[in-house]
Amino acid sequence: MANIPWYKNPEMIVALSALIIGLVTAFTSIYSAYVDREYARASVWPRLEIFRSFNGSSFSYGVNNSGTGPALIKYAKVYDGSKYLKHWKDIEAFKNIRQSHLSNRTLSPQNSITPVSYKGKDAQKIAEADNSISIELCYCSIYDECWLIDRNNRPEEIEACMISEEQQFLQ
Repeated sequence: MANIPWYKNPEMIVALSALIIGLVTAFTSIYSAYVDREYARASVWPRLEIFRSFNGSSFSYGVNNSGTGPALIKYAKVYDGSKYLKHWKDIEAFKNIRQSHLSNRTLSPQNSITPVSYKGKDAQKIAEADNSISIELCYCSIYDECWLIDRNNRPEEIEACMISEEQQFLQ
């Protein structure tokens, strides 16, 4: 019997072929799982936008979710100058306006909330008071990916939503 090199042996060719096919299959499966996870994350990506509306006789703030998934609003931070506020009524001009809850909410995709609304003769005074107000929201997706957004509407990805008790807006 002739001495055949190992790489020309039919059993070795079959074994190496099976190994290569197995490696290609494993790589394809891993890549496919990665793409599926990224698609799942993208299909539930929230995108909050803070907006203000003023037309002379009415004033309001709004938060819109223009993303594809629910936004879990973890906290809101509202401050007037350098003073952190707990409630909208802490702003003198906002004493007689309609107010609703902003923190710790779930905002469905393509929906919005109006945390502050006013119609009446003092809308101009409220709009002027708005110039010194800053609003910051921290929200997460259902996959616990979190973002910070302020009135510039440029989300910044962060590790987690954490806030000190003295800075947290309660309403």
